[in-house]
Order: sequence, then C-alpha cells, then structure tokens
Amino acid sequence: MDKPATVKRPMAEANRLTQMLDLVRGQDRFPVDVQELALEYSNQCFASERIAKIVAMDIPGFEGILKARSDGQWAIGYNSEQSPGRVRFTLAHEFGHYMLHRQLQSSFKCTSKDVYDWESMERKIETDADLFASYLLMPLNDFRQQVQDHAGQIEMLRHCADRYGVSIMAAALKWIEIAPKRAVVVVVRDGFVHWARSNTAARKSGLVLAAKKNLIEVPEGSLLARSDESASGLIQMKSARLWFLKEPQDMELVEHIHVVEGGWPYTLGLLLLPDAIPLWERRDEDGDEGLAPLSHPTRWR
Repeated sequence: MDKPATVKRPMAEANRLTQMLDLVRGQDRFPVDVQELALEYSNQCFASERIAKIVAMDIPGFEGILKARSDGQWAIGYNSEQSPGRVRFTLAHEFGHYMLHRQLQSSFKCTSKDVYDWESMERKIETDADLFASYLLMPLNDFRQQVQDHAGQIEMLRHCADRYGVSIMAAALKWIEIAPKRAVVVVVRDGFVHWARSNTAARKSGLVLAAKKNLIEVPEGSLLARSDESASGLIQMKSARLWFLKEPQDMELVEHIHVVEGGWPYTLGLLLLPDAIPLWERRDEDGDEGLAPLSHPTRWR
C-alpha cells in the first residue's frame, strides 16, 4: 500500500469509531473493550494487515508496543502490571498508532519515561496516539453529559474514571479540555511538582508550571503538600498568588486534591481560577510569573 500524503487526524478517526460503536452497541456501552475492538475492526477492515495478537509483556518501565510481524500482520504488547485504567489507555494508545501511523513505521514502543518526555523527536505521533485514545475511551459528547450535573470536581472525576474505565488522571486531563474557566492539573510527588498541564484559557494567561524545566516545590499552605489518603476530596480556597505570583492580589483559586496510592503513588490536584483580568484593568503590582524555581533548570539526557 502506498504511503499516504498526510497523517490521519486522531480525533476524526476516534470519532468515526465512536459513531460506529454508538450504532452497534448503543450509548450505554462503556467502558470500551479496546482489545475486542482492535482485533475485530482490523480483521474486518484490514485483513491482510490486521492486528493478529495482543499479549501481556511484564517488563519494568515498559508501557506498550505495536509491532509489524514478518507476515505483514501486527501485534500489540502491554504491561499487565499497570492499573486496569492504565492498561485500557495503553491499548487504546497502541491501537491509535495502528490506525494513524502504521504506514509511517513498523514499530512503536512506549516506556514510562516517554509519557512525560514532551521534547522528544517522536512526541508528535505520541501526542496523536494519546488524543486518539482519549477520544475513543471518553467521547466528548458523552463526557459533557456526565460532568454537567456534578458540582464536586473530584467526585465528578471519580465518576468519569469509573464509567470509562480509565485513571482519574486521564479523566482530569479530559475535563480541562472543556473546563469553563482557567484550570491546571498538577501531579505532585515527594513535595515537588512532577508534572502539570494547563488548559488553553490558563495557558494563554500565563498559568504554566514548567516542572520539566524547573524544580518546583509545592508552596507552603497548599493542600497538595499532603500525601495521606484521608486528604482525598478536600477543597480549599487560597490566594492565586500561592501558585502564580503574577496574578492580582485579590484573585483567588480553588484547590481540589485526590491522593492516588499503589505502585506509583502521587497526589493529583486541580487548580481552578476565574477568568483572567485584562492587564489594562489591573493595578500596578510587582511579582514574578509562576512559582520561582528552586534551582537552575534540570537537564534531561
């Protein structure tokens, strides 16, 4: 088969499969059985290059792999030591590579490090596979219906994680795509920001925690400094300057916290802020943007 001129769009491909599943299974069909879908769909639509096998491969640091076999068919491997939610997302991610990228290369391997390596040369196709997985597992039309009647943020995320069979982190990242105000998802370990992502509204107003470039300590007074499970579900309102020094003095944010235990424990936080105040409406105030780093930017090899 000739190489396509352009790479397929991840959201469009996921939405096309979602429409098919809605017609065949109905809308009360979650969580998606990715393994069954990948095997049956590829066999029906691409028999000569179908996904012939999906196997568990328990290798430390390994997330998943998609690889072409010598007979032209494909195989998916995944680490079954991951949580069930992570396994489902990994399978959807590798299925995404199959649907989007299999004509570009013959092997795709994802490790734990790759999940947070946003500067690698292959990050674009990894991002595409993540988008495909997110929209396949949590279709936006159904996701909006699930969140509209939930007032509590953590309870809402738990509900979505249960419905779609994904991790609460995956549900949080999906939610900030449609959050009506500025929102930042923060992952904390050992008192430091391990990873963070801002939605578009937050990013445009400068609310970015560049944890991969700077060592950022959780500010004193933040709920995210806690790592005990009893802290899950707690909420507090604080000055926005606790996290973002460029925000106006009277701007407040709301912290929501969820403690995740298991093989890789962490504290998940949601930082929610109102709309930004235009610069021309602010009083002159001193301050530095974001949290000040504790050291020089970290160097990644």
